[in-house]
Amino acid sequence: MKILMVLTSHDKLGETGEKTGFWLEEFAAPFYVFKDAGAEIVLASPAGGQPPLDPKSDAEDSQTEATRRFKSDKPAQAALAATHKLAGIKADGFDAIFYPGGHGPLWDLAEDADSRRLIEAFTAQDRPVGAVCHAPAVFRHTLGSDGKPLVSGKHVTGFTNSEEAAAGLTDIVPFLVEDMLASKGGLYEKGEDWASFVRVDGKLVTGQNPASSEEAARQLLALI
Repeated sequence: MKILMVLTSHDKLGETGEKTGFWLEEFAAPFYVFKDAGAEIVLASPAGGQPPLDPKSDAEDSQTEATRRFKSDKPAQAALAATHKLAGIKADGFDAIFYPGGHGPLWDLAEDADSRRLIEAFTAQDRPVGAVCHAPAVFRHTLGSDGKPLVSGKHVTGFTNSEEAAAGLTDIVPFLVEDMLASKGGLYEKGEDWASFVRVDGKLVTGQNPASSEEAARQLLALI
């Protein structure tokens, strides 16, 4: 079993002067779900190398069992520091693809042609695709085999408008995940803010927020 995890390379939170990137819990929890299941994990990002970490996700009050495990896992840290360039990745040989969130994907992966190429290849071959929190942004331009938006008619979730408002970033982000998914014909659903909420539709798995990352990864595994 071989799983591709794709992280953002974007580190600027709009024009605020603050840093962003990927959210640590949304990487660490799925990483260990996959690793503990015996999967070979390949990490990739648009720029390759070390993806930027959202500093807020590294704060003490954001730590979880999975993030603490990662902080003591030197091989995992080394793998993260040397992600492959997304442009050089082919879908062949992978059983599933998974996108951790953080605000970074709103700027780069949402518009990335290589990401779109990979997602469309995975879905065309009926292999699982997963994204959590802000990472469903990657479906902004992806199409299904019918030429319609990939999420059209599918039950999906992602970071809610109310969660973005609570984060104080509604006017900073380039678009709101909830609104985008709905505008593409997605059957958007959500649970309580900040609580785990996952939707599975065929081979498409989406999670609402950081608390959803572990369950989203488990649901993805179940589809392989």
